[in-house]
This record gives sequence, structure tokens and C-alpha cells, in this order.
Amino acid sequence: LLIGFEHESKAARAKALQALLVTGAGGLALLAGLLLLADAAGSWRLSTIVATPGLTAAPAYPAFTALILLGAFAKSAQVPFHFWLPNAMAAPTPVSAFLHSATMVKAGVFLLARLSPALDGTALWHGTLLAAGTFTVLTGAGLGLVQTDLKRILAYTTLAVLGMLMLLIGVGTELALQSMVVLLVGHALYKAALFMTAGAVDHAAGTR
Repeated sequence: LLIGFEHESKAARAKALQALLVTGAGGLALLAGLLLLADAAGSWRLSTIVATPGLTAAPAYPAFTALILLGAFAKSAQVPFHFWLPNAMAAPTPVSAFLHSATMVKAGVFLLARLSPALDGTALWHGTLLAAGTFTVLTGAGLGLVQTDLKRILAYTTLAVLGMLMLLIGVGTELALQSMVVLLVGHALYKAALFMTAGAVDHAAGTR
């Protein structure tokens, strides 16, 4: 509803529907993965799940890990699901600042960071995160260089940061995870402010 705020615009409605379908489908995959994970751990409580030994050896580990990664990648706009985030810039600037730069798209990253103590240590976990993070960093940075719209520049650099966060979780060392937390908090603070600045320029100049 917020992305399609300019509801009289056909493009805004289409981009809102695209974001809903991509993140909604990813949410269904995540739900299925969490059901399997909770069954394997015997609990829905995160503190219990991360303290449960041997989850990586569970028969359902490949299935629930793949589904959770898929859901997180859709929510946090990793390649190949990255396209919905720049298109969501059809939303008004305060929505872009609040949802798409600082909070909502971090949900997938945050969930994987919380689950990493229980799920890391396997080639599936590390390999998938390293590959997705690397491709997303390169895609976001590369496409950001050729944009001429302030908000789309910020959107593509957000993609690059999201990829870097996934990459750091994939590396999985203590220093990498500490770096991920610092970047996650720092990005939320500076990128939201940059979006609001772009909105101020748009409001004053009539163009971005």
C-alpha cells in the first residue's frame, strides 16, 4: 500500500504488486523453512534453537536451510530477487527512507545473523551466502554507477550494502560478524538520512 501510494499511477501500482509478490512468495518459503527448523529443534524459541546441538546433522537440514535462505534473500533483495527494491522507489521518499533503506529490507539479514550460530559450519550455508552476497555487491555497485536518479542511486547502493552484510555472515568469523553488526546499524542511520535529503532536493527542485 505504501509503495503504491501514488495509486493513480499505473507504474506505481505495478511496482507495488511486484514487491508484494516477491516478498510474499519469499515469506511462504521462509514459513515452510521455519516449520521444519522448529520441528528439528523441538522449539520455536530462538534462544533454544541456537542452543540446540547437531542441527546441521539433522536429515531436514538441507531443506530448512535452503528455504530459510530463499525467504531471507527475497526479503533482503539478494540476486536474483534484487529487482523489486529499486522498483519500490516509486514510493514517496519517507517510505523509501523508513522501509527500503533502513528497516524492512534488513529483516532477512537480521534473521540469518540470529540463526547463524545454529546453521553455519556447512558448505551449503557458507557457499550460498558468499555467492549471493558477492553477486549482489557487484550488481548493486555496478548498476548504481549508471543511474541518474538520486533515489535509484541510493537504492542500488543499498543493494550493495545488503550484499556485503550477507557476505560477512557467510564468512562467519567473529570479526566478520562484528563488522556486519556495525555496518547494519551504520547503514540504517546514514542511508535513511540520505533518502530524506534526496526527497528534500526533489521537493525544492521538482526533479531528482
